Amino acid sequence: MSARPIRLAFLASHRGSSMRAIVAAAAAGELAVEPVLVASNNADAAALDFARQAGLPAVHISATRAGGAEAADVALRDALQAAGAEWVALSGYMRKLGPAVLAAYPGRILNVHPALLPKHGGEGLYGRRVHQAVLAAGETVSGPTIHLVDEEYDRGPILAQAEVPVRPDDTAESLEARVVAREPALYIEVLKRIVAGELPRLVR
Repeated sequence: MSARPIRLAFLASHRGSSMRAIVAAAAAGELAVEPVLVASNNADAAALDFARQAGLPAVHISATRAGGAEAADVALRDALQAAGAEWVALSGYMRKLGPAVLAAYPGRILNVHPALLPKHGGEGLYGRRVHQAVLAAGETVSGPTIHLVDEEYDRGPILAQAEVPVRPDDTAESLEARVVAREPALYIEVLKRIVAGELPRLVR
């Protein structure tokens, strides 16, 4: 593990389950990352409450408040840079990142998607909708994917995946629960390899 933790910011629109697990692993000394910021486009996000209770800087940046999507993108970039973030981890962040943030953090923005990309990704496929699509397609396996973020939804290079069997009696809710349960450990494993100076070998 490297001597100096990487400075990691989080973007979350709701609860930020993986974010919570990463923060806990860092606090326990199991992962050499320093959480420096939690940002959300949702003022009521539980992730912001968690951040404040944990003593982490928390900021709400929305297009409405900022005066448009472009202004919000610039404001988010400025907040990330002001916090000294070196990497950015998305944990259920529901807004597409704009050119200002993407240009500031090329190849250093991570996301978790609840299906085995490149299947069942793209605009409109998020949350339970993903699991409904997996079941509708008759898939026998699903699972989370960690990938780098680029200008298209769910199209950045894949870093890691974990397979979760799809059971014959699965509902979207039951499949979602099992996939979500696998996400934090996969995210933490990828971050450990990044901290060690090994960007995980691309899956594709």
